[in-house]
Amino acid sequence: MPLLPSFESALTLSNDRLCLDFCNTVSNHASAAPREHLETYAHLVAWAERGGLLPPAAAARLLAATARDPAAAEAVRRRALELREAIYRLLLAASGGAPAPALEPQGSPCEPNLALLNAALRSALAHARLEPNGEALALRWDLAATDALDSLLWPVAYSAADLLASPDQLARVGQCQDDRGCGWLFLDLTKNHSRRWCAMGDCGNRAKARRHYQRQKSAI
Repeated sequence: MPLLPSFESALTLSNDRLCLDFCNTVSNHASAAPREHLETYAHLVAWAERGGLLPPAAAARLLAATARDPAAAEAVRRRALELREAIYRLLLAASGGAPAPALEPQGSPCEPNLALLNAALRSALAHARLEPNGEALALRWDLAATDALDSLLWPVAYSAADLLASPDQLARVGQCQDDRGCGWLFLDLTKNHSRRWCAMGDCGNRAKARRHYQRQKSAI
């Protein structure tokens, strides 16, 4: 399925934490008019494939399953949006960021954010296993072999739970301070926690240009 041009930026995974990139599949997330990029289940598959969660063959298999049962695929997409917004609100609450507008699919259950994430985590861990990873062990999901439409949410739920349970890392979660309400989340790895923008080449440059314009205007 061809991707929307505006979806390309949301497909770019730039964080060390999967859950942060998942939260960033919305443009202007902290504004009054957020723009959704996961408009179809196919977009969700495309995001997972771009992020390396799915090999092409597995992505094709899930898309084939979508064609057989589009209603089930849409139900999973709606669950994905609910999970994403629950994670977003939990991370903002923990990091002291600005609240985002509610983005609840119509007819969705009104569960507390933590309860929703815990339910997703229980489902994820039922499909997890430990595998050798060098001299240590790593938690894995065999997404390449499953036909479960919601399998894409398993590593996301675990990533969010792991981050929320890691105080040192959680303290470094930041929210883009763009004045248009970009709201994208990132992990601030600067020594003095000074990062303010999702990307210096995007919102950072816009803020820099705006400050320059204001200085020029005040000098007139």
